[in-house]
Amino acid sequence: MHTDLPSGTRIEYAVHGSPDAPALVLITGLGLQMTAWPTSFIEGLAARGFRVVSFDNRDAGLSSRATSAKRIDLRAAAFKGIMGFPVQPPYTLEDMGSDAIGLMDKLSIDRAHVLGISMGGMIGQVLAAKHRERLRSLTSIMSSSGAMRFSFHMSAATRALLSPPPRHATEAQILEHTEHIWMLIGSPGLQPPRDILRERLRQSMQRAYNPAGVARQMLAIMASGDRRPLLRTIDTPTLVIHGDRDTLVPIGAGRDTAANIRGASFREVAGMGHDLPEPLVPMLVDLVAGHCRQADGGGAERAA
Repeated sequence: MHTDLPSGTRIEYAVHGSPDAPALVLITGLGLQMTAWPTSFIEGLAARGFRVVSFDNRDAGLSSRATSAKRIDLRAAAFKGIMGFPVQPPYTLEDMGSDAIGLMDKLSIDRAHVLGISMGGMIGQVLAAKHRERLRSLTSIMSSSGAMRFSFHMSAATRALLSPPPRHATEAQILEHTEHIWMLIGSPGLQPPRDILRERLRQSMQRAYNPAGVARQMLAIMASGDRRPLLRTIDTPTLVIHGDRDTLVPIGAGRDTAANIRGASFREVAGMGHDLPEPLVPMLVDLVAGHCRQADGGGAERAA
């Protein structure tokens, strides 16, 4: 399904669960499509009594694409950020957050639990700070506060993200590059067999492939800078989840995020990298559902 927002942005979305249940809005990470959410994760949350809303961020999947006047050099932009020079994005994390609010309006959702992974966690942080009246709770997973020491963590995974395949790369080259990134960032020992992973990545490419959109989203992240002053204004019940095997966004970034949000709970997940591996989904569903119930005043389920 899709809807056109007043801003002119078209958002592709899906809804699972009872229409009368509390809404839980899922916000994906950099370049990810809503199809990246494990089916078991969405179904598990719906079974726990939530109306689960997932969507393609602008510039990803089947949602609207922005345009760039010229090819974006991410390495040059990262260097500018490190040196303290401003990075000029075509849109901001605040704009992407407004898309989520616009979708909630279209679906007649006054208040929702919000869960974001990686970049989606950053967008969720902005929502909790600037649209606090619309959030019931926030769950920030494998994300960051934007503090410099975490923003430019130059691991092999980061270097791979900043070095996209050539403009005229073949489908096989693109698939190989994408698989290489997933093998770098995924939870070690918890990945599906290579043939299954490659088929998932192939299906994602066939649904949509937009490397320029990934670059523009990356610019939005870089331009966001250090959000710690913003995080200190958040009073939304917040759970921060981070894996101890994350090679893209180190676990210290998760701890730092929680430390800068008043009253936030932090949960370290052993063995988890920068993904939501199937073996950990039941535990993650329990954590998220418990946090949301607790935020709503329920005492039967708790995140801790």
